[in-house]
Amino acid sequence: MDDGEFRLILLRHGETEWSATRRHTGRTDMPLTAAGEAQAVAAGKLLAGLGLRNPLVLSSPRQRALRTAELAGLPAPMIDDDLAEWDYGEYEGLTTTEIRQMAPGWTIWTGTVPEGETAGQVRARADRVLSTATLEVATRDVVLVGHGHFSRALIARWAEFDVIEGRRFFMSTAAVTVLGHDHGARTVLAHNLVPQLDPMEGAAR
Repeated sequence: MDDGEFRLILLRHGETEWSATRRHTGRTDMPLTAAGEAQAVAAGKLLAGLGLRNPLVLSSPRQRALRTAELAGLPAPMIDDDLAEWDYGEYEGLTTTEIRQMAPGWTIWTGTVPEGETAGQVRARADRVLSTATLEVATRDVVLVGHGHFSRALIARWAEFDVIEGRRFFMSTAAVTVLGHDHGARTVLAHNLVPQLDPMEGAAR
């Protein structure tokens, strides 16, 4: 990567009660837990170490993403509805184990979602986000604050894979992924960077 090139940076929101118990959280507007708030603060320190250059920040409309952006010390984000999490339909609030009792072997990447989004619909949203981000990243860093599954779909699409390959890019709560170019080819520069919590911050909460 040329040191003069700008980057596309993904930040997943901090922990919520449902993410801590591995429940699929799409439309439900869950707040961060105390641990999630501490994660978001720590993520801000990690982002500061990246030396962001005049960043444009875009965020999902959900409070867990907006609060993460705020606690991370990012500039006020513009809300992009396309950054919302995958719509899990009838599977909202369920764990994969619970879903597999109804649909053996199910995953979000390979299965269907009754009353929810298809992989094709998610791909269309991801491509719209990346179309906007690609224009902006020509002149400055861009930070996308969002969710686990949709961020993984973004990574797959940036790398010119189909959405299903998002399964290859696990992302922890409050983790950071850095996307960019290598000799003109889209690449993943760093993935699933997990912020180190300040022990004093954790004790305070």
